Amino acid sequence: MINVERKNSFQLRLTRRLKEETSHTLDVYLFVPGELGLSTQLISEEAFYHAAINISRTYYSDEYLLPLVQSRLASRNRLGSDSYRLSLSLFAYQYVVAMERTTQAMLVTANKLRHARQEEREENSDIQESATGLRDQLHEMIDLSESILRRLRRNQPSDDSLYKYFANIDNYLSWFTEQQLLALVSHMPRGGEFTDIGRRFISVCQQEGEYRREQEYNAERVMADPTRMSNKMRLLRRLIEHPITLKQKSLELGGGEQKAVKALATAVVMVFVSLGVLHLRSIVGDITALFVLAMALLYAMREVFKDDLRNTLWRWLRKGRPKWRREYLDPTRNATVGRQLEWFDYKRFASLDDDIQKMRRRTVAQREEMVLHYRSSSRMSPTRFLSGYEHTRETLNLDISMLTRLMSKGKHHIYRLKDGQAVRESVERRHLFNLVVRETGSEDAPYLARWKVVVSRSGIVDVEKVAENSAVSENAVSESSAAQKGQ
Repeated sequence: MINVERKNSFQLRLTRRLKEETSHTLDVYLFVPGELGLSTQLISEEAFYHAAINISRTYYSDEYLLPLVQSRLASRNRLGSDSYRLSLSLFAYQYVVAMERTTQAMLVTANKLRHARQEEREENSDIQESATGLRDQLHEMIDLSESILRRLRRNQPSDDSLYKYFANIDNYLSWFTEQQLLALVSHMPRGGEFTDIGRRFISVCQQEGEYRREQEYNAERVMADPTRMSNKMRLLRRLIEHPITLKQKSLELGGGEQKAVKALATAVVMVFVSLGVLHLRSIVGDITALFVLAMALLYAMREVFKDDLRNTLWRWLRKGRPKWRREYLDPTRNATVGRQLEWFDYKRFASLDDDIQKMRRRTVAQREEMVLHYRSSSRMSPTRFLSGYEHTRETLNLDISMLTRLMSKGKHHIYRLKDGQAVRESVERRHLFNLVVRETGSEDAPYLARWKVVVSRSGIVDVEKVAENSAVSENAVSESSAAQKGQ
């Protein structure tokens, strides 16, 4: 299962959980509108890969309380300080990721509900049902959050070497929880059934603020300055992620082959140039102005054809082969836990696989699209993972800021009727990108899905999932219809 969401104005975040299987393949296709004029002359494949694609992997566990149990064992001197820090960081990270995703989903629902209530003068059944569902989700989230924080604080380590790790994580989780709750309070609908839950959220935020003051986690000057507080919490977040994020070593493939191709192209061209010189010498005879002119022409042709031959041989040799290799290392033991091969190139629609073409649902309007294709094939070694954590969570950040620079800056105006009057409104030009993702190895069956990404020059406007496993669904529908006809 893959989740795609908007990370910030210019970045898409793709996350997936990798199971115990040792081999995984991921294909990401970004369909760029042809009107942007994207080509290798504007942005090379290597430049886009290095500037726009960022990948990280962290340990992951389905047993959510396992990290907390291991941290308690460490606090009782049954495990070392490194194990305590690692387990507690993993517990905190999984809590943060889960709460971020839950909060983001509820913020979207809350905003839609607020707009629906503003447009509808009277409450209808659909709006009331949506409000009830959102309220129940808010109550469930705050109950789980309070329970998780209580479990974390139930066993504070007495050892100073362990307490500093606990204090950093507890400080960040308290502040992070407060921020997420305040965000929900500011966006949830006003009045009605949300009054009580809003008061409860505010009460919990006040309690967390008092708790941090009692524990003396932050100096008064830091709490008084939002910028310093935010910077400190961002640093604590990095400290949490550091021990559970796999280290990476990247290597660009084909360096030796590129040198060999360059040498081969030079040798081949020089053979023909030398033969041409000998043939010219036998025809012209003595060294004359004509001979010198002919020699200059031969060497000019050598420079032209040498580069063309080298580029042709290089493309032929590297076609379909991986361009980069990434090695994953355990952050504490520096042991290799997996390797990954990566591809990235520009493609046209006709060269794509049938299932990708079917998922894109190509029409005449998209015949000029340029397709950015990223592929990774990883092989992990679960036996070398940290004990108890056979899974990893991969995050791929795709930055499209380089593509937004190709969009026009100007705005235009439209006219519409409002209360019987003609009104002119300024609108921003937007472009529709399509993102198709295919994954094999993490699930029992290949996973295929498509998202619509609405983009303007100022950033990503909206991300919407529009199709999922269409090929599988269509096969299932056809089989069921055939079975019904047979009956």
